[in-house]
This record gives sequence, structure tokens and C-alpha cells, in this order.
Amino acid sequence: MHINYFLMLSAVLFCLGFLVVLTRRHVLMVLMGTELMLNAANINLVAFSYFDPQRMQGHIFTLFVIVIAAAEAAVALAFVLKVYESFKTSNLDEYSKLK
Repeated sequence: MHINYFLMLSAVLFCLGFLVVLTRRHVLMVLMGTELMLNAANINLVAFSYFDPQRMQGHIFTLFVIVIAAAEAAVALAFVLKVYESFKTSNLDEYSKLK
């Protein structure tokens, strides 16, 4: 397979994630869009690392990004649960009104 296929897949995933972040008002959907964008970046890193066999930085950096994304998701979900528990809403527009 050629690298262009991986780059196109990554671009499509990133655009879908960005579209979700911009259009959705539900907190969990925004988090899912963010994860899509991070996974698109991971595909790019692995693709470039795979097609340059002398270097492993892309694979190592991808593992680092996956760990950071897992920690980010855990903290964000805990935050969302606490805010939902307090305000009984998961709509981002309502959160800005509650200030």
C-alpha cells in the first residue's frame, strides 16, 4: 500500500473529528471528536514511521499520544460527570449560561 492511502484516511478522520467538535453541543460528542482528531494524528505518525524503516520515533510518539489521550479522556469524563451531577445538563451552551 502507498502512503497516500494512509494520509487520505487520516485527513478524513481529522476532518470528521473537527466537524463533530464544531457542530455538536453535547460534551461527550465533543470528546469523541477530539479523540478522532488524535487518532488521525496517530495514523500519520505510524504511516510516516512505517515508510522510513530506519526510524522508530513515529511509533514511540504514537504510544505517548495514546497514553496522554487515555489520561485526558479519564479526567474529562470525571469532570463531565461532576458537572452533570451539579447542573443536570450536558449541553455546552448551558454551561456557558451557568457562569
